[in-house]
Amino acid sequence: MSRQLTILCTNFENNGGGDPAKRQAMNERLVSLNPHLIFRQEVWDSGDNGSTIAHEAEDILGLRTWLGPGNCTALLADPNVFAPLRQWPQTGPMWVLPPTALLMRYTPAGRESLPLALVSYHLNYASPTTRQSEAEWLTTWNDKQWTNPDGIPMPVPALLGGDNNSYPVPGTPGDPPLPELDRIPNRPHRLHRSVTTPGGSRVMDTRPDETLRTAGLEDVARHLAQTKNDKDAVAPTVGACDTHGPDARIDRIYASTLLLPAVTHVDVIDTTGLSDHHTLRLRLDSTTLTDLLNQPQPAAA
Repeated sequence: MSRQLTILCTNFENNGGGDPAKRQAMNERLVSLNPHLIFRQEVWDSGDNGSTIAHEAEDILGLRTWLGPGNCTALLADPNVFAPLRQWPQTGPMWVLPPTALLMRYTPAGRESLPLALVSYHLNYASPTTRQSEAEWLTTWNDKQWTNPDGIPMPVPALLGGDNNSYPVPGTPGDPPLPELDRIPNRPHRLHRSVTTPGGSRVMDTRPDETLRTAGLEDVARHLAQTKNDKDAVAPTVGACDTHGPDARIDRIYASTLLLPAVTHVDVIDTTGLSDHHTLRLRLDSTTLTDLLNQPQPAAA
């Protein structure tokens, strides 16, 4: 059986809220999943005091941490599996919670393979307008190039994971239905999660999902649900609550279409009691991924 690469996406609520025991419990939960790569959100204070909290996580997880601007997001990667080639310290002008973005080589694929653009992100909570601008900027990481050893520019595939604070476009089998706006008790939250149509009505915000998919980034859970009828892949990542409404699939991982043949499994790991978001798990087939990164198509002229 081919080796499986395990990738997690997790928004750990307020990074444990200053509770060392809660941080340890969450890190132990994550390490039990044997991750090779983690997209993290809400990593507040991780860079303070000599990055004590970041190093604490590294010690338990056995992964190296890259913190984004302002300790808002982070990437954690197995140094035996991923080698950094570049980090983008400035990720765009409009971010409220800036992403962490790196170019990394998947080392099992070899030194001449295409690298991956890896991005951990957290779209804006309160402003659909800002959130849409952030989603549009995210698409730039699906538009990078890398010059191969023969001097030929190649498109770099991207893998992005984060908290979207918005919903997937409906229609995928098994996807949680969109909330009904007037049944969300919290009036400000109705505004935060909805947009106005040209006709003047207000609907739930699915624009970031549509934007990313238009730019060639596919929701990996949606991909499995549609191609393999895997409804577990589209399980909710946040539970229902009195203020925010019903269960929803807020946390998602997007991949360049080049990478989709390597996707073998997506599921949601229950982290009730540790965070208000569950952890999303993606598995990629290592052999297929290696082949894809060594048989790319030249960039369009």
